[in-house]
Amino acid sequence: MTAPTERALAVDPLLDDPRTRIVVCCGAGGVGKTTTAAAIGLRAAERGRKVVVLTIDPARRLAQSMGIDSLDNTPRRVKGVDDAAGGELHAMMLDMKRTFDEIVESHADPERAAAILGNPFYQSLSAGFAGTQEYMAMEKLGQLRARDEWDLIVVDTPPSRSALDFLDAPKRLGSFLDGKLIRVLMAPAKVGGRAGMKFLNVGMSMVSGALGKVLGSQLLRDVQTFVAAMDTMFGGFRTRADATYRLLQAPGTAFLVVAAPERDALREAAYFVERLAADDMPLAGLVLNRVHTSGAARLSAQRALAAAEGLDERVAADRADERAAEGSDAENLAGRGIVDQGDGKAGLRSGVAPPETPEPPSSPRSRPERPETPDHPRGASDPGDPDPRPSDRGGPDRLTAGLLRLHAERMQLLDREWRTRDRFTALHPEVAVTEVTALPGDVHDLAGLRDVGERLAAPAAATGGTGTTPAG
Repeated sequence: MTAPTERALAVDPLLDDPRTRIVVCCGAGGVGKTTTAAAIGLRAAERGRKVVVLTIDPARRLAQSMGIDSLDNTPRRVKGVDDAAGGELHAMMLDMKRTFDEIVESHADPERAAAILGNPFYQSLSAGFAGTQEYMAMEKLGQLRARDEWDLIVVDTPPSRSALDFLDAPKRLGSFLDGKLIRVLMAPAKVGGRAGMKFLNVGMSMVSGALGKVLGSQLLRDVQTFVAAMDTMFGGFRTRADATYRLLQAPGTAFLVVAAPERDALREAAYFVERLAADDMPLAGLVLNRVHTSGAARLSAQRALAAAEGLDERVAADRADERAAEGSDAENLAGRGIVDQGDGKAGLRSGVAPPETPEPPSSPRSRPERPETPDHPRGASDPGDPDPRPSDRGGPDRLTAGLLRLHAERMQLLDREWRTRDRFTALHPEVAVTEVTALPGDVHDLAGLRDVGERLAAPAAATGGTGTTPAG
């Protein structure tokens, strides 16, 4: 059966297009998103572009695969990249607190910046306040794009659905800044002077008692001090976040959703696709990662299992024939009086020992016993002696049956992957797809990233390399 018609994602034209300035890789955890982002960055750099890969995922996989001891908030150049085409590759990992500190230092005078950085509430906010990481990712992306130092910025987002939370950063920041509490706390600084103090004494007297019980009087004072110091910067936060949001919607940005051919991962991918469409974000396509293939796809699982069962039956029949033959031989020998009788001596029914008859010299029984040596202990068989073990005539059949069962398992896996993918493409036929076939091992160096990049851009990737579904 022919594969369903779908759009193929052309990766190389996307990376080669100078108008493509930002590529955002998003997807569920454990689908190879970080590896995909790194492979895209490496491929673009070796095709002549100056690239920086920004990871928001705190895991160290990106640094390890690029041969860097560690990543921080500063882009670091990756060594070993083929720069024949004139490209470069840099990598960095978002440091949320350091990014926040840089914003404060660049938008406040030294005295006010020192007051903000030393404020306990700010230190808690910058270290892990809900939504801070996503907003700082927006800030860092905006900083990198504003510097205009790189041709292409590749963003590796955190795992799970929080990968798209940074799209909500401007909205949530605006809600935070427009909240009643913040307006109350900012009011004294806006009024200023004695009027401000009067407002603080009158207005805050109504809420300070309740807030003090909830937050604690010291924390409340820290928040008030922080808000007063940050008053002039809040508008700048919102303005820059809105600008970065618009940048993500611009034609120069491309979102890639990364997924594995599994039900849960593709369900998450469908969520990403629908969310990006709702926010008018430019989706380039789906990268279906770790797809399994087979060089014998025409042999279905059912036929392989049937053949294995037939071989098992033949092996069982051969064994039964061997046992029957052994029993027949024993009966014939007993009938000729050759087998042991009674006390274990052959042919002694009459009680008289038969005369000894010398065996001809050519008989194997007449060979003189080989003297015992370290290399040949007494009782060991001679290399010229026949193998005393019975022949295993069913061995090849059993091995073949085992291989057929392994092939059947692989084909059943391919069938599950194909059906899961078909469900996704049926729901989202507009999404371009490329497939990356599964690698035999983990990616841990530039060579592995190059291999992934080649599979990403392979012309036949969108049809799994064969263009046919597994045989039924």
